[in-house]
Amino acid sequence: MAETALNALTPIAQSPIAVVGPTSVVSGWLVSGRQTQADLTLTDLTPLTKVAVRADPAGRMAEALTESLKGHGGSMLVTSVVPGDWLVIAEAGEQAGVVAWLESAGAAEFATVVDLTHGRAMLRLTGRQASEVLAKECAVDLSDRGCADGRALRTGVAGLAVDVVRNDRAGVPSYLMHCERSSGQYLFDALLDAGTELGIDVDGFRPPGLSTAEGAS
Repeated sequence: MAETALNALTPIAQSPIAVVGPTSVVSGWLVSGRQTQADLTLTDLTPLTKVAVRADPAGRMAEALTESLKGHGGSMLVTSVVPGDWLVIAEAGEQAGVVAWLESAGAAEFATVVDLTHGRAMLRLTGRQASEVLAKECAVDLSDRGCADGRALRTGVAGLAVDVVRNDRAGVPSYLMHCERSSGQYLFDALLDAGTELGIDVDGFRPPGLSTAEGAS
């Protein structure tokens, strides 16, 4: 087998969350290849590109983040819970391209762009009863009334500081959650435990992992 083929099958990165079920390699990450038919699922999306941006909330970078990303064909998601502070989420393995694009977009002003891909864990909780699971671990109302599709907020989940993004999939409620890498396994286990009586199951990582290119705020 050619060296390039071997490299494609050899993982060079791994999530802090233990892989469940059969494994595969996506953009250098060891991921779960598990597939479930459960109506309520939890997926480890840590391999997704995660780039933090800080800039003037009324500057050129802010304009680029709210306008230009709409042309990326659903491959990026921009979230913000604090004015002037964004997280750009993209497909696995896209860090270099996202960072280069952001640095170019903010070249005319002072802006900070930091790749957090390996430093943050990211999960997706999906299902009609997803808000019921979160209600057990979070004091904030994350149902349709309190957290509509596209909304992003920072709150406590299972005692951790977590950024939550409502990012529905095909009309089904879905929540992206990201926290410090060291807390990833704890958050994953807490959500699984909270959803046990509702029939939650672990689903594997399948690219691209995102549902929309529209910004969340």
